[in-house]
Amino acid sequence: MTQLIAIERVAKRYLTSSGAVDALADVSLSVGDGEFCTIIGPSGCGKSTVLGMLGGLVQPDTGRVLIAGEAVTGPDPARVATVFQDPGLFPWRTALDNVAFGLELQGVPRERRRRIAGDLLGPLGLKDFAAKYPRELSGGMRQRVAIGRALAIDTRILLMDEPFGALDEQTRMLMGDWLLDIWRRTSKTVIFVTHSLQEALALSTRVVVMTARPGRVKTVLPLDLPYPRSMESVEVVSLRAKLWHEIRRESLRAMSEA
Repeated sequence: MTQLIAIERVAKRYLTSSGAVDALADVSLSVGDGEFCTIIGPSGCGKSTVLGMLGGLVQPDTGRVLIAGEAVTGPDPARVATVFQDPGLFPWRTALDNVAFGLELQGVPRERRRRIAGDLLGPLGLKDFAAKYPRELSGGMRQRVAIGRALAIDTRILLMDEPFGALDEQTRMLMGDWLLDIWRRTSKTVIFVTHSLQEALALSTRVVVMTARPGRVKTVLPLDLPYPRSMESVEVVSLRAKLWHEIRRESLRAMSEA
């Protein structure tokens, strides 16, 4: 697999009203083209900071972040799209026009961007909701609109920062199945942040476990299992125990230092 992303010995410190906070320390990670890589770790371990660096929104204090061999120096909406836990939809725009928003920023003509957005609504399960406003959609629907907005600009890399964190368990599972189908059909590179061990095991080709703050890469767990994955299978149960063993101590340390 061709390497697409390289994070090389990055560190990041934030200055707060209560003093300096070391978010990341000496983090190195490589991600192959077309991987579904999940980052998991205790709260405050710098997972979102890593995504911010990949998206060009956060600059490392030391080290560097490379995409396709080029240093990331700022946002590159032609190559990287981000989906957050809060869908961040515009309440005055319909589902169709929210999906088309990124294309509008790129200067795509109105009819073409509406056609692209409309073609996405079917796979998103939102074909009959094109004219609905965010207030008329369920939480899962709103998140699908947000993902559709990211897919519409057709970037090579999709960053996802706890995109299903605010949803109920059943909706999260359905959204995970849907996202997995999208990823397998598009071959995008997905970097996915979650606190859910189940999501990590169900979706990923690799899981990156980070330490408590300052965040470092503790271990990388390959998941060489076919899809779909049963959470009750012997292989997945064994991997879950291994993953929990890796993250439990870090979570306890984070809690004791909070």
